[in-house]
Amino acid sequence: MHYLQDDQPEGVPPLELTGERTLPDVPEENYWFRRHLAVYEWIAARCADKRVVDLACGEGYGSDLLAGTAAEVIGVDANPEAHEHARLRYGRSNLSFERGLVEEFDRPMDAVVFLQTIEHMHEPDRLLERIGSVAPVAYVSTPNRLTLAPPGAEKSDNPWHLREYEAGEYRALLQPHFDRVELLGVFHARKLRLHEIAIGVGWDRVHRALRLTKPFYDRFIPAISSSDFKLRGGDLDSALDFLAVCRR
Repeated sequence: MHYLQDDQPEGVPPLELTGERTLPDVPEENYWFRRHLAVYEWIAARCADKRVVDLACGEGYGSDLLAGTAAEVIGVDANPEAHEHARLRYGRSNLSFERGLVEEFDRPMDAVVFLQTIEHMHEPDRLLERIGSVAPVAYVSTPNRLTLAPPGAEKSDNPWHLREYEAGEYRALLQPHFDRVELLGVFHARKLRLHEIAIGVGWDRVHRALRLTKPFYDRFIPAISSSDFKLRGGDLDSALDFLAVCRR
């Protein structure tokens, strides 16, 4: 099934959901979009008045959010359709978009944002070395293999992912390139946490038996917001994603 973004501004071509990146304005994708957005919001609160580069910015929604607090944001992506969409859709005086490889960005900035993409990279160490040379702080996220892939599998079935990490592996990847690495996890909160609890006591059997699955999730998924996720430290094995705050 093919999904395109709904209700785009005039003159802005909608993007198709391919699985390579998440998109706003696709109701069926709202869970994943809000999960990503929660991390962007957390970072934006820490980037006030800073010069920020958002590497692999995709559709551009995260760069636009960062620009709400930052002094300057540059969104970089190699995909021509994503770049054109972002350029046309998001207009702020302190926001610009560049088409290019993330490995080649080398201008000094105050912060680098690089979310949910390190698992796509053929040479992650080379890229992390470059990121560490660009800014004193980098925010780098990736999904937790333990909660994304089937038990015991080396990775999920996402064809865009080359490698997925558990917490110890992720920390070991990052530490050689930075002086300090703080690892946080993304977890369900509010109604998503209640949904987790309900699944644990048998809700999945009930909604199937009562033939409520489609009408329930047709309403539940679009209602998810970024506040239904939280970032925290602690035991990270059950985290959905990891956010590394890397400093040099």
